[in-house]
Amino acid sequence: MFLIIFIVFVCVFALTVLLFAASGANASQREKRTLEMFDAVLAPSGHSELDEAVDIRRYDLLSSIPLLNQWLVKLDIAPRLRLMLYQANLKWTVGGLFLSCIACGVVGGWLIDLRTHSMAFALLMGAAAASVPYCYVLFKRSRQFAQFEQKLPEALDMMVSALRAGHSLISSISIVAREAPDPIGREFRKAFDEQNFGLELRTALNNLTTRFPLADLRILVTAVLIQQESGGNLAEVLDKVASVIRDRFRLKRQVAVHTAQGRMTGWVLTMLPVTLGFLLYLLNPEHMSVLWKRALGIKLLCAAAVMTIVGGLIIRKICRVRV
Repeated sequence: MFLIIFIVFVCVFALTVLLFAASGANASQREKRTLEMFDAVLAPSGHSELDEAVDIRRYDLLSSIPLLNQWLVKLDIAPRLRLMLYQANLKWTVGGLFLSCIACGVVGGWLIDLRTHSMAFALLMGAAAASVPYCYVLFKRSRQFAQFEQKLPEALDMMVSALRAGHSLISSISIVAREAPDPIGREFRKAFDEQNFGLELRTALNNLTTRFPLADLRILVTAVLIQQESGGNLAEVLDKVASVIRDRFRLKRQVAVHTAQGRMTGWVLTMLPVTLGFLLYLLNPEHMSVLWKRALGIKLLCAAAVMTIVGGLIIRKICRVRV
């Protein structure tokens, strides 16, 4: 009975998504034709900014499905999710992330239900599967942050060299935007463009720290803003800031080495129950199926999952040393 209800739900949901996606595609085609008309008038020399305009429009939309976009606009969490997607350098929309979580949860829960015939266990595993796209976004976001922190001292060296060669602060930022690899180059380019389009330097730099809320970047922005108000040798200030950031980065590496054993212990203790349970299920399915076919077994599984997660979080808290 549950399987029939599930199939009907999936079919209705898929049909609804396809209908609204088709209407959204028609609206996007009309917008694209309008942009092409403006591009033909404003860029007769052959240099087209249509792709950039379409990208900006796509970034502003939370979803290409109009109904889903209207619903997401009302959610307070939608701007934070959009910022996370930008920080992860993913060309996804918030609606795409939302639908991906739903699809993973539904498919994962359905597959578990087909195998175990336990509604409670299927819902639990479906909830875990629904978090996979969000965890992937967090992983990509942390990778972007790590790359930014690693390349920031080199970007500061470029700025110091440019300032000592006689360039202005804005010119040194443009040099970093052109020469530094992403994500450093991309973010400095955005800050440079914002300043060129009329924003104050303070606002552009504060926007940079909003997009990448890193402690080292805040140190840089604070030093630049203080120097702009009080004066002084900016090249020397940035040189000292680069030295401080390198020392912090070196200390972080040392802390990571000293806490590696604790972090590995946390991973092993967290994954050990899951791995052993899966192996025992492969060896003797009937013996392990008692855990999700009986009410007491389901309670034991939930308690074990909660205690494992809490233990992993405690170990993570112990091993995390802020520098």
